[in-house]
Amino acid sequence: MKRIAKGKVCLVGAGPGDPQLITVKGLKCIAEADVIVYDRLVNDRLLEAAHPQVEKIYVGKSSSGHMMSQVEINDLLVSKAKEGKVVVRLKGGDPFVFGRGGEEAEALAAQGIPFEIVPGVTSATAVPAYAGIPVTHRGLASSMAIVTGHEDSTKGESSIAWEKLATCSDTLVFLMGMEHLPQIVEQLLANGRPPTTPVALIRDGTGPRQQTIVATLANIAAQAAENNFTPPAVVVVGDVVSLRDKLCWFDNRPIFGKRVLVTRSRHQASKLSELLAQQGAEPIEMPTIAIEAMPDYQELDTALAGLSHYAWVIFTSVNGVDAFLGRLQKQALDARALRGIKICAIGPATAKALAQHGLVADYVPKEYISESIIEGFADKDIPSKRILLPRAEEARPELVEGLKRLGALVDEISVYRTVQPSEALSRGKQMLIGGEIDITTFTSSSTVRNLISLLARDWQSVNNTTVACIGPITAAAAIDSGLTVDVVAREHTIPGLVQAIVERYEQVGKA
Repeated sequence: MKRIAKGKVCLVGAGPGDPQLITVKGLKCIAEADVIVYDRLVNDRLLEAAHPQVEKIYVGKSSSGHMMSQVEINDLLVSKAKEGKVVVRLKGGDPFVFGRGGEEAEALAAQGIPFEIVPGVTSATAVPAYAGIPVTHRGLASSMAIVTGHEDSTKGESSIAWEKLATCSDTLVFLMGMEHLPQIVEQLLANGRPPTTPVALIRDGTGPRQQTIVATLANIAAQAAENNFTPPAVVVVGDVVSLRDKLCWFDNRPIFGKRVLVTRSRHQASKLSELLAQQGAEPIEMPTIAIEAMPDYQELDTALAGLSHYAWVIFTSVNGVDAFLGRLQKQALDARALRGIKICAIGPATAKALAQHGLVADYVPKEYISESIIEGFADKDIPSKRILLPRAEEARPELVEGLKRLGALVDEISVYRTVQPSEALSRGKQMLIGGEIDITTFTSSSTVRNLISLLARDWQSVNNTTVACIGPITAAAAIDSGLTVDVVAREHTIPGLVQAIVERYEQVGKA
């Protein structure tokens, strides 16, 4: 008799917003899930950790409406688990800190559904920390209380003992309290909290759009209204708020809050996005190129069969390394086939890609452009020597022409091509046209040409942003396309591009 698989539910805390603040166990649960039931404040990037076949069900709630009632969510968790599936209930913050995780666990227990709780980093402590506010401090606060600002409306009168709460803890943290901020302030003042008590409102905490207002209990409600401060926000009351001036770290980074368009291919975008996020930016990925295999590798296969005839192999990109060595393996060959052949790599990223296959570049030019390679080869005794150049189908001709002028015999072979991606690009495109992008990055001439093509008649919207290029060749392509280039990296690498952007905004800040 076939055993029926028994499902289970994992109540997982997704953390306060920054996707890197999820726990290791939480991320593991997402990767193993058959079904993910997730809330409004869960960062979409966490869903990328799931396997492609996972069923994703959005049950987000906001003050203006609910996708599902809590009873419906409970029933959904039970029914999916009864189908024998592993269900992850992904909740913002911690599921047991005003996340209604206790109610969901009760519903599961009543139906005999196995479940486990994976605690998350709660916004009650993480959001103030990202605003430079410690909720406790040896000299200022030895106690804290976490309070809901959004009580169950069916309870009638408030169950919060305001006469005790107002002064019982040095620090008070209210979650979901923005809609009732005037009432919260009124109750605290009426029950003994001094009007001079510092208060912080932190909106979109731990994310690139985080915003903080600091005032006193006497005027914080007026400040919130004046600044149109809306949820989601955390309210912190207490003397620890005064430490923000000294401890502010997250929102004073050079490009904090800047929206940066990343036009690299999707499989290469993550490194640039990660470095931008580290500097405070919000990366918006809009891949304008995709890397595609060549339809025919006969020419490359012939070159691989005669590798011993070459004195040098020059790699101009990571993509070239991957395509070349991937084809080498298909021929049942490995790095030993390059024995006695010298290798050149343009840039540290290309050299690193070679090193991951056990190959050390003999020559890496100081500048990562064709002209620098040609200059470096002038004294390398290459007349009449054969050079293999595996690279992109649409690569510039300057390198081949320069090497030939030096007397080399160059076999240029296309090992991959860059094309416009087929997937929809609506979000990035709409944000760019709508003036919501601050910086547009280009990492190759192809990214420039393809973005201009994708934007069609709206291409001029790029000039409303800061245009940043990885090097002079890419910058030249941008200028030829009618763009105004604001930033050109001195080091033609992804870290170099980010550094150039940071320096640009640091200079603007000092001006």
